Parts: sequence; C-alpha cells; structure tokens
Amino acid sequence: QVQLVESGGALAQPGGSLRLSCAASGFTFSAYSMSWLRQAPGKGLEWVSGIYSDGSVTGYSDSVKGRFTISRDNTKNTLYLQMNSLNVEDTALYYCASGWGVGNDRGQGTQVTVSS
Repeated sequence: QVQLVESGGALAQPGGSLRLSCAASGFTFSAYSMSWLRQAPGKGLEWVSGIYSDGSVTGYSDSVKGRFTISRDNTKNTLYLQMNSLNVEDTALYYCASGWGVGNDRGQGTQVTVSS
C-alpha cells in the first residue's frame, strides 16, 4: 500500500529556511508525478508545488514561486521541498502527495510554523 512519510517540519523565524523530506514506499515512486500540499489553520488544502516523475518539469503556486524549490531523488524514493524566505503565511501542515494536484494519496503531514 502507498506510504508517504513527511519530515523536516519545525519552528522557523521569518526569513528563515527549512527543508522538508517525504519518504515514499508501496508504489513505483519513479513512475509518478508528486506534489507538496499544505493546509493552514482554518483554511482548505492548497497545492504548493509539483514535479514530474523524472524531475524534468516543476510547478509552483504563486504564493511560493521564487522561494520554494521542489526536487526528488528517485534512487532514494524521496521527495524534497526546500523552503527559503519563509513568512508567517507559510505556517501550515505540509503534506506530500502522489500525482499532480490535491486529490491523491498523501501522508500524515509535517508541521511548519513560522513565527518570531
């Protein structure tokens, strides 16, 4: 069965950086596009970024473009999200998900809190 386990969430200061990781198992990771999603307190699930199965194409929401970078290592079945220039609006539970978009399998999430 599909298993996605996120890690790397933490408390960060505005302007700081974090790197999230997602360990995937139970499916052929290298054959799937992957996404990062997030859900802020009191808000709906938001697509943050996506990457093609071979890493050749990436996409970002307007709210994170230029600050976040998605990547993957298909030899390690791992997805990453490098987050720079964090601001308080980035506070959310971050999920990795199979596929491109919000309507797919996702993990339990890792909490990112940006606060001074």
